[in-house]
Amino acid sequence: MKRSEISLGMVGLGYWGPNLLRNFDQLPDCCVRVCCDLDATRLAQAQQQYPYLRTTDNYDDLLDDPDLDAIVIATPAPTHYTFALKALQHGKHLFIEKPLTLEVQHAVELVELSEDTDRVLMVGHLMEYHPAIEKLKDLIQSGELGQIHYLYAQRVNLGRIRHDENAMWSLAPHDFSVAMYLLDAEPENVSARGAAYLQEGIDDVVFVNLQFPGGVMAHIQLSWLDPHKLRLTTIVGSEKMVVFDDMETAEMVKIYNKGVDHSAGYTSYGEALSPRFGDVTIPYIKMTEPLKLECQHFLDCIMNHRKPRSDGRDGLRVVRVLQAAQQSRNRNGEPVDIRM
Repeated sequence: MKRSEISLGMVGLGYWGPNLLRNFDQLPDCCVRVCCDLDATRLAQAQQQYPYLRTTDNYDDLLDDPDLDAIVIATPAPTHYTFALKALQHGKHLFIEKPLTLEVQHAVELVELSEDTDRVLMVGHLMEYHPAIEKLKDLIQSGELGQIHYLYAQRVNLGRIRHDENAMWSLAPHDFSVAMYLLDAEPENVSARGAAYLQEGIDDVVFVNLQFPGGVMAHIQLSWLDPHKLRLTTIVGSEKMVVFDDMETAEMVKIYNKGVDHSAGYTSYGEALSPRFGDVTIPYIKMTEPLKLECQHFLDCIMNHRKPRSDGRDGLRVVRVLQAAQQSRNRNGEPVDIRM
């Protein structure tokens, strides 16, 4: 059944919550009615900016409100499971920021509950809604890049340093979800190494290697202790290569007509392989704020009874890889099998 307007409640107005609030508030299919946070200053700032909002420091006020169709959770990751479980138990559709949970079994429980109660469960894997990522997926699916050999991503900067999760749990959900979305596959195994330089027991830098079916590899560099701010994804195919630079505004995707050709009439095997250097193409990408697209997608899924692109099972896949990567890191980089 279609609804003309979705009524939302939000919990969490810290780092990312205000961005979600801004986007949901601007969408015509949505009415944000109430926000919840334990910080009175944050609540006062939200009410000053959005005078029609109700505010509360009691999450039960959202759960017990029969007029709320959905709840948006943007709280610290360790609280996700408890908040999400209560929301689904109270019959609310749910948008939850990444990662879905910190434990695979908790993620499984939330996915099964959302399916049993026919509630939309969507995880904030923002990059899956980025127009540039859509372009990369089109390039892969069209065959323009040829057979995909490997990809690698760099997500590094100086700060923002967290105290309740390490760099991998904070940053990697973006790149894990993107890699699985682009390759339309789950990794078979993962290995990870990390180091804690600023806070004992909390890694500031992590290097992760994923092995996908068919021999496709992915390498992901994650750090909040780096002189550069990089958001780069590179995909190497047998025909072409492509680079996505999320820090660029005009030329964020570049397609390189480069590769290695097999030549005929050679006298040795080495002579059969010759590098090919061609043009660099910069496709036009119509940009819309990815967060706006993500928020609209959540509303559309509720109104049209559809499964979100980044649904609960997508969130579960990412948590499964995160948990395996953490096990590998704790075992000094020993590969951990992910196959079910």
